[in-house]
Amino acid sequence: MSKVEQTIDVDVPLRNAYDQWTQFEDFPRFMEGVEDVRQIDDRHCHWRTSVAGVRQEFDTEIVDQLPDQHIAWRTTGGDVRQKGVVSFQPLDEGHTRVRLTMDVEPDGMAQKAAEAMGMLDRQIKADLKRFKGFIEHRADATGGWRGRIRPEDADTGAGAPLGSPDKGPDTMREPPGPVATPEQARRARRTRPWRLPSENEPGTR
Repeated sequence: MSKVEQTIDVDVPLRNAYDQWTQFEDFPRFMEGVEDVRQIDDRHCHWRTSVAGVRQEFDTEIVDQLPDQHIAWRTTGGDVRQKGVVSFQPLDEGHTRVRLTMDVEPDGMAQKAAEAMGMLDRQIKADLKRFKGFIEHRADATGGWRGRIRPEDADTGAGAPLGSPDKGPDTMREPPGPVATPEQARRARRTRPWRLPSENEPGTR
């Protein structure tokens, strides 16, 4: 796999930057080539992308998520093979450093693979700039989910996430506050609008 990494500083507090990144279905609003992200559950998303005229669909799984620190993921289906981590570092009360690192397995000949990695590096840099503009213009996040997903509880099959200790596969939610039953969680996800959670309720995607 080939590695790309980009960093950007955003002029919002750590919590706002992190909360916005947990709203995966908002990604098409600032990520070029991402047509649609459908969140299946707390760990899994289905993606539709179109880059340089090539359309792809694939699934991703979050393998490690720690509020206000990092979110690591990997692909689990489709033709795209990648894993990555986005991390958040507070610079002061109103500024946050966002670092996005990805390991990608490009297809094709070495020259075409190198061109693809160069294009991906430029795209990630541009996407982070658009994220900066998006969250700074809003100031507040469109929503937030602050549950914990652990590497040791992820689905088997793809190894440890980038930037995480090799503790084996799989993930577990550990939301703050009272834990809802699966039926209550499903009902809440269908009916509750996106917003920042109060201090007395579990986080929501």
